[in-house]
Amino acid sequence: MSAIEYSIDTGGAEFAPDGSRPGDLDQLRPLPRISIHAFCESEAMQRLMERCGQDRRMAKVSLRITGGSIAAAANMFASVSTPNLIILETATEPRSLLGELAPLAEVCDPTTKVVIIGRHNDIALYRELIRNGISEYMVAPVAMADLLSAVAAIFVDPEAEPVGRSLAFIGAKGGCGSSVIAHNCAWGISNLFSTETILADLDLPYGTANIDFDQDPPQGIAEAVSAPDRLDEVFLDRLLTKCSEHLSLLAAPSMLDRAYDFEAGAFQPILEILQRSAPVSVLDVPHGWSDWTRSVLGEADEVVITAVPDLASLRNTKNLLDALKKLRPNDRAPHLVLNQVGMPKRPEIAPNEFCESLEIEAAAIIPFDAVLFGNAANSGRMIAEIDRKSPAAETFSQLAHLLTGRTAIKKARKGGLGKVLAKLGRR
Repeated sequence: MSAIEYSIDTGGAEFAPDGSRPGDLDQLRPLPRISIHAFCESEAMQRLMERCGQDRRMAKVSLRITGGSIAAAANMFASVSTPNLIILETATEPRSLLGELAPLAEVCDPTTKVVIIGRHNDIALYRELIRNGISEYMVAPVAMADLLSAVAAIFVDPEAEPVGRSLAFIGAKGGCGSSVIAHNCAWGISNLFSTETILADLDLPYGTANIDFDQDPPQGIAEAVSAPDRLDEVFLDRLLTKCSEHLSLLAAPSMLDRAYDFEAGAFQPILEILQRSAPVSVLDVPHGWSDWTRSVLGEADEVVITAVPDLASLRNTKNLLDALKKLRPNDRAPHLVLNQVGMPKRPEIAPNEFCESLEIEAAAIIPFDAVLFGNAANSGRMIAEIDRKSPAAETFSQLAHLLTGRTAIKKARKGGLGKVLAKLGRR
């Protein structure tokens, strides 16, 4: 077997114009169903609010953006009810600001919160505004991460239980091994870190998680998606199958007795309950592009794309990266896993050329090993259970570290395919 380099990316990304970068919002909980009206005096602030509106954590928020001052807000709300939150940008001098806010205070509902973004870094002004009922005063320019964190501090209960992270795996094309990668990563996360993990097989007609873990559960995700009104922690617990001490499976029926057509938000209640039920949820998303798969990928905390080194995978990966960049503008780029590298007699695109074409570094490169993966699949066991010292097992360990935010180690071995991949690692 050819040696391999474990190439782990760091999730680095370009800075946005406001100084923030993808990943700054990783720990922010999704905002609840609230209404926000922002009044912007500058184009920069208007662009910032538009970016906020595109963020997946604002999916439930009703956001309206208006060009105008505090006076414009007071005039508008004199005839209409105020939203849950008003965000005001102002260049008014500190000594005049409270007077300018007085007409707005007269028309605001008692429960409406107000955040002011001003130009003056004045601690006395800040204290005076807070004393008069303003929820937050921020000094421009404001980063999107700071603004959303301020809103979350107002509306998200600090005593609420932490929300788990969701990791979505999808293949660039059918048969590239995305499900195998997802299942082994889920097992690795639960086993390496003793972290409660739920693996949800979203491929209802053809899912293989039950086979890979040698399980035959009578119920699973089909019951969850068909009864969203019943879905809670107790109902979910009845649907889960225990695969190991810290890993539970929400299995697919893997039957063709019905059509599995779903609307865009069909899986949202399941994802929300999964995040409340376990620190990590691994989502095995089938290869396809529909409203619901697009929605699942858009809402996940991390996305992993599995590809094989051929032209179809290259094209599809490029399309996925472009689509997800638009869908998730404020999140890290998806992680790329190159699988089945070095298959005998198959013409391949060299891994370094594959990654250079996409302008992305592979998070992991897994060599083709028919015997190891075949034995694991046929016995219903994970790769590390078959051979924990194999290169693939170590790669899955590295991926588990990367996807959970633990320290990742770059490790290279000499010879064979490793010589080629080492060039990729030095890029």
